[in-house]
Amino acid sequence: MTHVAPGVLPYQAIRAAVEAGWISSAAPFSEPQFQPASLDLRLGAVAYQLRASFLPWGQTVRDRLEPAGAGERELMIDRVSLEGGATLQRGSVYLVPLLETLALPAHVRGRCNPKSTTGRLDIFTRVITDGTPRFDEVSAGYRGPLYLEVSPQSFPVRVHAGHSLNQLRLLSGDTALGDADLEALYGRTPLLYDADDRPIPLERVVFNDGLCMGVDLSGRDTDAVIGYRAHPNPPAVDLARTEAYDPAEFWEPIKRPGRDAYILEANRFYILVSKERIRVPPEFAAEMVVYDAGAGEIRTHYAGFFDPGFGYGDGSVLGTKVVMEVRAREVPFMLYDGQTSFKVWFERVAARPERLYGVGLGSSYQHQTLTLSKQFRRS
Repeated sequence: MTHVAPGVLPYQAIRAAVEAGWISSAAPFSEPQFQPASLDLRLGAVAYQLRASFLPWGQTVRDRLEPAGAGERELMIDRVSLEGGATLQRGSVYLVPLLETLALPAHVRGRCNPKSTTGRLDIFTRVITDGTPRFDEVSAGYRGPLYLEVSPQSFPVRVHAGHSLNQLRLLSGDTALGDADLEALYGRTPLLYDADDRPIPLERVVFNDGLCMGVDLSGRDTDAVIGYRAHPNPPAVDLARTEAYDPAEFWEPIKRPGRDAYILEANRFYILVSKERIRVPPEFAAEMVVYDAGAGEIRTHYAGFFDPGFGYGDGSVLGTKVVMEVRAREVPFMLYDGQTSFKVWFERVAARPERLYGVGLGSSYQHQTLTLSKQFRRS
């Protein structure tokens, strides 16, 4: 594969990239790794427990971890084997070499993001590459290994070698959809729907370097529950188990307040849901991004990729709610029902994917409302 059209690389192009040697792995690739516009990355056999997060800044990650001739390691505390599984503790920082390595051509770059389940478990993750000045970004033409920084925040988590916590998108050329183009797209195909399956009129939509969306505190579709707050001292969660845990052991449901506002406690983790339902047509990929740091000291997402077909499927799905992973920083923060809390950035896909989210796939969150991660039992 030599020529790549501008845009986010779709499923079939990612498969071709593997065949061309742009992406290789220490273990055979599995079909579930290949998503409509991303590739799931897998944990290797060992995790390094660190004293602190870091960027290699002009050096390889390996040289930063184990500097030649150093009397003692500056960063590394311990090595933890992931063969057979290991429990990563809350508040600790780990670095895991991933099974996949890259040899990208000069015109292809990458961007990484946590998977939905990773974000909903409040596992803070970021990809690091050799010599990089930034997390989660892979420079065009990068050749080398990939590392994942992992720091569980709310729950101890048990992980195994081969688990996927993050995803990689490959991009070529100009992919971004500016506000004018996004507004024109919305005029042709509404991207936001309300709870009654009605498209939200274009004149009520806010564009601000992306499509702005708000938080739902009504509890209308969730039996008056507007969100969940993580318990302060929960048990561990094994990522290998599905629908195995009683949510009550880990989460406190938040009932609809008597007014249209709710105060987030500082440094507590919440699962909330969007007011609107979003659709991502097959020719586009999307990403949840920060709305405006000046609009409040809260983080409203950890996992941000929306694949082509999210909330759209074969065209019959009239939007899907967005689950928000929220943490207020430093001080309590009051949220109001419908308040803009994040925005969604759209990008062109280089070609219509041969696989779409929610169409013939085991897509866990296509019809979600206020949905916890798939490790928890659903009523």
